[in-house]
Amino acid sequence: MRLTWAQPEDLVGHELRQAAEDGRDPGPAQRAWSAAGGHPAPERAGASPTPAPPHLRALAARLLDELARLPSPLAADEPTAWAAIVAACPPAGSPTPAAPLPARPQNVRPGAAHPTNGPGPGVLAGGHRPGHVTRPQPASAQHPAQTHAPAGPTPGTGPAPAHRPEAASAQQPVQAYAPTSRGPAGPAPGAGPAPAARTGAASAPHPARAYARTGPGPSGPAASGTRAGGDGLRGRLEAAWVGRAVGCLLGKPVEKLPLEGIRALARATGNWPLGDWFTARGVPPELLAAHPWNRRSAPTSLAENIDGMPEDDDLNYPLLGLLLLQRRGKAFTTADLARLWLDELPAGRTFTAERVAYRNLLLGLEPPATATHHNPFREWIGALIRADVHGWTNPGDPAAAAAQAYRDAALTHTGNGVYAALFVAAATAEAATGRADVHTALRTGLAAVPPRSRLAEAIRFGIRTAADETDFDLVVDRLHARYGHYHWVHAVPNTALIAAALTHADGDFTRSVCRAVSGGWDTDSNGATAGALAGLLAGSPERIPHRWTAPLKNRLATSVPGFDGIGFDTLAHLTAQEAARS
Repeated sequence: MRLTWAQPEDLVGHELRQAAEDGRDPGPAQRAWSAAGGHPAPERAGASPTPAPPHLRALAARLLDELARLPSPLAADEPTAWAAIVAACPPAGSPTPAAPLPARPQNVRPGAAHPTNGPGPGVLAGGHRPGHVTRPQPASAQHPAQTHAPAGPTPGTGPAPAHRPEAASAQQPVQAYAPTSRGPAGPAPGAGPAPAARTGAASAPHPARAYARTGPGPSGPAASGTRAGGDGLRGRLEAAWVGRAVGCLLGKPVEKLPLEGIRALARATGNWPLGDWFTARGVPPELLAAHPWNRRSAPTSLAENIDGMPEDDDLNYPLLGLLLLQRRGKAFTTADLARLWLDELPAGRTFTAERVAYRNLLLGLEPPATATHHNPFREWIGALIRADVHGWTNPGDPAAAAAQAYRDAALTHTGNGVYAALFVAAATAEAATGRADVHTALRTGLAAVPPRSRLAEAIRFGIRTAADETDFDLVVDRLHARYGHYHWVHAVPNTALIAAALTHADGDFTRSVCRAVSGGWDTDSNGATAGALAGLLAGSPERIPHRWTAPLKNRLATSVPGFDGIGFDTLAHLTAQEAARS
């Protein structure tokens, strides 16, 4: 058996690559590794085919330590400690080091009844709107400073967006969503009574109609807010959970495939530009031989075999985040999260940075060392996929959402890996109000990211490129040309793609998830994050097209204890409870 994402000989190649991206000189370590017969890092897999001999494994461990001691020339622009991150984000109204984004990209139409101006810079440094309460985090909840090697710079942000006429994508009428209210055996963890079953045939088409519920919900202002044509926070949260599942499931069969493979498979079935589930029906055998579906995911994620939402870490981690809030509340610490993982998260369900951090916990290390010791994946996408729940439970308070996301991310990530989580959490908190459009939400998320960091530059580039180009394929091509030197799971390219997809889709759910997945890289994670935000903006699962919601059958599979088989309506109820808690 080869344990993936853990052996020193499989980690050192990734650390050499990360050092080069950081501007640290990996030359001496690279030469020593190559001279000893060391292999490059596996490009797609988590482990090399055969284990290294003992002397080579020992060398890899030593080189990992040596590389970790190399200073980064970008530490000042990419801080790790929470206080330094807050200080790097200027207050509202202050000049920023990079050109600010326009209030709304000129290429997209204004959304009905949505504001076009967001908070701008300063989400973490006191820039808040009337009625927006920024809750200071207790000192005990803030994480001590960590050491990390931030990643290297990239060029500027490009010109202001040009006008782009956007043709609306063809959509079938919005149809009724018929949840079954199926939950886990017995009450869900920390839950009150679950929502009662709702009636309505899933196949019966309807215009966007009132979303009928009979079950009890949480009380308090966060849980009882309403929205014209919607169902308040709980409806938005259900749409977010459903959207996250849809986007993840859409991306699962093509995860790890190169961009040209994704495009070829979809074109072979007349599904390009991507607008529906992938299918194997009609795909020539020689094309499948050249670009096979993801081996583990294809049996449960193609149009012909979807039967509920299968297990995926992109859903497991939001469940664990919800469980953490139920048990420890919003003032949880990074150590609380570590204890929860050891209690409830099977080690075999972790990957990349999460597996390394889990191993480090078992070795007796504590945060923040769990994120830095022999962890070349510390700036990959894992913390980003855990961030939604912190935005969902802090509607209208992006600063609090980002602070929670930081304490979560600090277990496993540093630098740009952490910033990606802050971006998603803050954007999600803004979208959860029911009053923001997608462009306002993205600007709010960007305001939570240190402006001179590589991630901030990538987000700005993604947004501006999406504003410049009518054809999203050209947007993707420009992103791959600029960021294709990163590993396909790294936070920088994937976050840029998410921002570009959401910008180009202008809040439309189908376009959001399809653009995110069609851009390649970490397809299921990108689809999940884009789908969650677009679901919030849709406001209700009834406003997500039926072809996406019906195959899910309001059922989620997971190995997180107490949640297997739970419905998205029940998850929305539980999440709204945590949002209402102070």
